[in-house]
Amino acid sequence: MKPETIEKALQTFRQHDNILRTSQAIQLGIAPRTLYAMHENGLLVKVTRGVYRLAEVEPLNNADLIQVALRIPKGVICLISALSYHNLTTQIPHQVYVALPLDAEKPRLNYPPVRLFWLSKPVYSAGVEEHLMDGTTVSIYNREKTIADCFKYRNKIGLEVALEALREGLRQGCKLESIMEYARIDRVEKIMRPYMEALS
Repeated sequence: MKPETIEKALQTFRQHDNILRTSQAIQLGIAPRTLYAMHENGLLVKVTRGVYRLAEVEPLNNADLIQVALRIPKGVICLISALSYHNLTTQIPHQVYVALPLDAEKPRLNYPPVRLFWLSKPVYSAGVEEHLMDGTTVSIYNREKTIADCFKYRNKIGLEVALEALREGLRQGCKLESIMEYARIDRVEKIMRPYMEALS
């Protein structure tokens, strides 16, 4: 492999926030054999199937969330994963919680482990924020929407997790009216109201 071929490929990666999918790399003129040679020689790290990053840069922050964003474009980080991102829980997520619209195909993902939640369009679309992580846009529900979602899925994640999120959210300055607005969208307004009144 010619040094100039490698150098050109390295430059291409640097121009694209140090991370590329195989298909993107090929479109940008990097031959598959160049990718494999760079990986073999330790210049590239395989983030997940079909996604490489430069070995010279720091390891990815929130690497699991980035992998999910790259592999599940319609996915929105939700529930315990979103709570963890917003520092609203003491829970440590052992899988990435991902929301998808009802009409989305089931994603095929070997790693990281994901837990999928299929939502109606109004619930799926509400409260999405976009966060840039190592050059990748990751969709995550905002704090208030995540708190309401936790009450919606309290039977799956535990009421104590939802209550902890509500307490911590209020402590962090989440607006009551905003939480209740998402509670209406999630159809858990009546369930949440007594807890909101007790804590506010």
